[in-house]
Amino acid sequence: MNRQWWELTRLVATREIRDRARAKSFWIASVLLLAAVAAGAVIPALLPGKESTARVGIADGPVATLTRVAQEAGRLTGTRVTVVSLPSVAAAQARLKSGDIAAALIGSREVLVEKQSLSGSSGGSLPGALAQIGGLEKIYAQLPAASAAQLARTGLGLPTRSLTSAGRGLSVRLAGLGTAILIYVIILTYGVRITIGVGEEKASRVVEVLLTTLRPVQLLAGKVIGIGVLALAQIAAMLGTFLILGCALGSPAVHGAAATVVPVGALWLLLGYVFYCTAYAAAGALISRQADAYNASLPLQIPLILAYVLSYTVIYASGVNWFYHVLAFVPFTAPVAMPVLAAVGAAPAWEILTSVAITLAGTVVMARLAATVYERAILRTGARLHLRQVLRTPG
Repeated sequence: MNRQWWELTRLVATREIRDRARAKSFWIASVLLLAAVAAGAVIPALLPGKESTARVGIADGPVATLTRVAQEAGRLTGTRVTVVSLPSVAAAQARLKSGDIAAALIGSREVLVEKQSLSGSSGGSLPGALAQIGGLEKIYAQLPAASAAQLARTGLGLPTRSLTSAGRGLSVRLAGLGTAILIYVIILTYGVRITIGVGEEKASRVVEVLLTTLRPVQLLAGKVIGIGVLALAQIAAMLGTFLILGCALGSPAVHGAAATVVPVGALWLLLGYVFYCTAYAAAGALISRQADAYNASLPLQIPLILAYVLSYTVIYASGVNWFYHVLAFVPFTAPVAMPVLAAVGAAPAWEILTSVAITLAGTVVMARLAATVYERAILRTGARLHLRQVLRTPG
């Protein structure tokens, strides 16, 4: 691959970008996706808080002081708090497990919750506010109500302990689901576009003219790179819209997703496109009519559809089943499955890196296979070709 090889490939990519960007369907799809992403950032910021009233248990400490802490925490979070005095820590734990109280303030030592979410340590949640105000009350015997909001931001707070394993907040889970939908739509949309584009060139005999100057692998690489650039531009616009609107409005979707879901989702969107794009191009080389494009690409869509449909059960379930966990390590389903696992807190860093390595290795194998199929099938017209037929008999 010398400089001339890459120059010719660049010309093919530039041609793809120019032709696809002129299509009205590209701009219509871009506007619709941007509107959907903007809604995902804006709507959570406009919705009222889930909990307008809450019961807070207090135990093992001065009742008057702990009651004042609970009421001040309710005022700061816009929650109407009902204080329940409990005889012991064990009683507070039992009430939490039964769902009778939302949180328990144990003297000036800690705040107990049944399950701690990502927002559990921030002042925006009732348990977080209890921890912050409780820590200040521990230092100051009398806490002026007027200065509570300012002092609560100093970070002097009580530890928050959950009775069950910590889980991801609903906003982060929904952001993970939105990421899975976006990855599914982007790969499916651009993959089918590649298949249709290859099929059009083959049916119109344009490819025969191009191959007098280009090698098949150059034509394949240029098409994939060109459409990939458009996909990345569209993704960057959507990501920027989501973060800018979400941060400006203080959306909980952005607050929870910025550090976890967004980076993992962006990584797997790129890996998923690179893995699938060459396969879709090979599928286009197998057809002779544009009408067969969707049928030829259907086998490639099935793994994505499976991972996408099952993601709903993971987002709203209390745990991740073993089958979905396995899907996160299969290159065909990992682009959708792994971001979902990361969103629910079921994928530690080493699992993400392992899945990335497996997918990269699978991408190399897929690229070699797709290049072979494309080179052997792109000039063969007539009846639709089958993959086994092409691999068995060189073109």
